[in-house]
Amino acid sequence: MNALGDAKLRTWTLAFMALLAADTADQLAWLGERELETKDVVEEVELLCRVSEGLAERGAFEPEDLRGLRAIGLRLGEIDATYRVGLWGDALATDPAWDDIRSLARRVLLTRLGDWRQPLPRPVRPHAGGR
Repeated sequence: MNALGDAKLRTWTLAFMALLAADTADQLAWLGERELETKDVVEEVELLCRVSEGLAERGAFEPEDLRGLRAIGLRLGEIDATYRVGLWGDALATDPAWDDIRSLARRVLLTRLGDWRQPLPRPVRPHAGGR
């Protein structure tokens, strides 16, 4: 991948880490009325954690960043399949794994950016058909 592509993936990874690191109330406010499936969040973060391996090889992440991202990927892998079903907003309130992931994401941001409190990514709006 080229440097621009690496920079975009690094930015997206850190933005998603900001969302994972946020307090539960802020995560729920970010979700608003959107119904985001837990399995989709897990799959996206697992993908970002895998992609970060290549980004680290090309210098976009430091080894310490990679250790934190690997820890998040491992913790996500431990989430039972029954907890992957349903809405992420519900899982945030019922599955303690998300507290662990929140803590790990905060460490990644603290190590990489010096503070875990980062702006949350802008929510993606669904495309209106035919416009």
